[in-house]
Amino acid sequence: MKTMLTAMIAPLALVAMPAMADHHAALHPMASDPAMDNAAPQSAVQDAGRTADAVRDIWRHPAETLAFFQVKPGMTVIDYMPAGGWYTRVLVPYLGAQGRYIGLTPDAARSDDARSAQYFAGLPGKFAQELPKWNLAGAPVMTVASDAPDLAAYEGRVDRALIFREMHNLFRSGLINNELTRIRALLTDEGMLGIVQHRAGPSAPASYTEGSKGYLRQKDVVALVEAHGFDLVDSSEINANPRDTANHPAGVWELSPNFSTKRNAELEPIGESDRMTLLFRKRS
Repeated sequence: MKTMLTAMIAPLALVAMPAMADHHAALHPMASDPAMDNAAPQSAVQDAGRTADAVRDIWRHPAETLAFFQVKPGMTVIDYMPAGGWYTRVLVPYLGAQGRYIGLTPDAARSDDARSAQYFAGLPGKFAQELPKWNLAGAPVMTVASDAPDLAAYEGRVDRALIFREMHNLFRSGLINNELTRIRALLTDEGMLGIVQHRAGPSAPASYTEGSKGYLRQKDVVALVEAHGFDLVDSSEINANPRDTANHPAGVWELSPNFSTKRNAELEPIGESDRMTLLFRKRS
C-alpha cells in the first residue's frame, strides 16, 4: 500500500478528572495538574455538529484527554487508525487552520495476519471516502499509510501522535515494532505519544492479553512503548471505568457500543471499557 490519499479541508478560524479504579492504580504519580486548562478542547467538543458523537463523551472524555496529552491548536498531530473519525471530528476544528491532522494507518504488508492486512490496506481509501460527509473545517487533513514515501517529508515534524484503542490490534497483528518505530521517527525531538487502551487486570493471563480480546495489561503497554524509544511521562485515570471487570469471554466488543453478544441487558449498565491513558515522550 504505497499510495497516499490527501484531502484538504477549508480553514476556519479556531473557536478557540474522574474516579480511580481501585484495581488499576496508576504506574506513576500524576506529574501534571489535574485541573489543567482544557477550555480550548472543550470548545471543540461542544460543537453542535457532534450531536451523535457526544453520547460517547461520558466514557471517552475527549476534552480532558486532549488536555492531558497537551495537544494545542496549531500542532501537527497523528491520529493513528482514525477508523470512523470519532476523534477526527474533534481534532480537525480544534487544531485549526494553522495545524495539521494526519490520519496514519499501518503498513499492511507487514501484518502477520492476512485478514488484518486486508482491513489495514483499505483504511486510507475508506477514510478519504467518508471525510467529505463530515463537513469539517479547520486543520488540513491527510490520510496516509505508514509506508508511504511522501511521509518522509514529515519526519521530525510531528508534535503529537495519538493512538486511541488500537494497541491491541498492533500487538496481535505483529505490527507494533514497525509502527512505533515509524511514529518515533515522525515526532519532533520534544514530541509526545498519547495512548488510550482497553485495560486488562494486572494479573490477567497471557491467553487474555495477546490482543484478540481487545484488552492489554497497563504494565505491558508501558514496557512495549518504552522498549521502542519512549519514556513514560504520566498516566491518568481520566478514562478509567471500575465497573468493567475486563474478563468478557468474547472480549471488549461485548460492551457498548458494539454489544457483540446477546448479553446487552446485563452489560449495558457497565458502559464502555476500563481504559488506561498514558503519555510518553520521545527519548533522545
